[in-house]
Amino acid sequence: MKKLTYISAAGFLTLVGVLMKLLLWPSHAAPQYVTVPVKRGAVEQTVLASGVLFPKKLVSVGAQVSGQVKLLNVSLGQQVTQGQLIAEIDSAPQVNALNAAEAALENVQAELGGRQATLEQAKLNFEREAAMAARNANSRLDYETARAAYENARADVASLNAQISQAKIAVDLAKVNLRYTKISAPIDGTVVSVVTEQGQTVNANQTAPTIILLADLKTMTVKAKISEADVVKVKTGQDVYFKILASNERRYYSTLRSIDPAPEDIASSMDTGSSSHGSSGSAATANPVYYNGRFDVENPDGQLRPNMTAEVFIVLAKAENALIVPSAALGPAGTPGERTVRVLGSEGVSVRTVRVGIDNNEQAEILSGLEAGEKVIVGEMTPGDGSQKPTRR
Repeated sequence: MKKLTYISAAGFLTLVGVLMKLLLWPSHAAPQYVTVPVKRGAVEQTVLASGVLFPKKLVSVGAQVSGQVKLLNVSLGQQVTQGQLIAEIDSAPQVNALNAAEAALENVQAELGGRQATLEQAKLNFEREAAMAARNANSRLDYETARAAYENARADVASLNAQISQAKIAVDLAKVNLRYTKISAPIDGTVVSVVTEQGQTVNANQTAPTIILLADLKTMTVKAKISEADVVKVKTGQDVYFKILASNERRYYSTLRSIDPAPEDIASSMDTGSSSHGSSGSAATANPVYYNGRFDVENPDGQLRPNMTAEVFIVLAKAENALIVPSAALGPAGTPGERTVRVLGSEGVSVRTVRVGIDNNEQAEILSGLEAGEKVIVGEMTPGDGSQKPTRR
């Protein structure tokens, strides 16, 4: 009985010793590495911008004469061709003006006929008096009277010819105004807005009132807002693509056509700067500054619509079939263009120096130092607590 008691006491002391060792001197288990294989693929570095879509051609079709819209020949969304009748304004005033101008022209032309006969008579009389004066067969007064009558007749005819020219201009203007009552489409396109309805009266005396907005939706222009931090990186001719909210998986590709030399709101910012000059210059630069980049994209299926929002990616650099690793695998930077990575192989972990090309903070292009299929460490998993530590960059 005593022997059994001694064994139990010894076992208890052994158990206590083991527990104390585990508490005071815990064993350090080998970490479990999170690895990713080196693979080949495409990688690119881009500038992200927010954009808005506009029709490349957007025309405000307006009225050039005043009056009531007698006929509106199109509807919203309708496709029209160049020269197609869009609307017609009541032409009664223009018809009356043309008739009056033509009547005035005929009246002056008729008067000219009589004055030309008078001129011919005065010319013959003057020539006769001049011949008689050469032979001293008439008085000086008769000669002067005949010459004055002839000159007056010539002046009357010249005046009427000038009036006829003015009357013809008035007729031509009346014809133009009459043609203006029929409004035609200046381009092929789609009616994107009907501003004036049939029956409304328009007044063209001050500004040309808009009847419809006509857009060519076959080609769209994207206006992308590029931040001042990124605008120095981009240039015309760079590849660009974008996505729209309605189809986030589809990419539309194009080339950057232009970059505005100044922000869109430069006029208002200059006014603000002038008013605050001498007090505080910080107000003028408090808001973010953006420069518009523009590019065009074909729209054959009509999926792109005016004022859609676009997520724009301007490609600064890209590489195809490149060796790529997650950017999280890269260690601290040393020599420019070089980084370190940890590679897990059959003999354990080794540290290598690699040359890095494109690095977009998600994926990095490896120019040398790694082979496809090798496993790079992107983090460590500590046994027991399940926590993961990323590779230090």
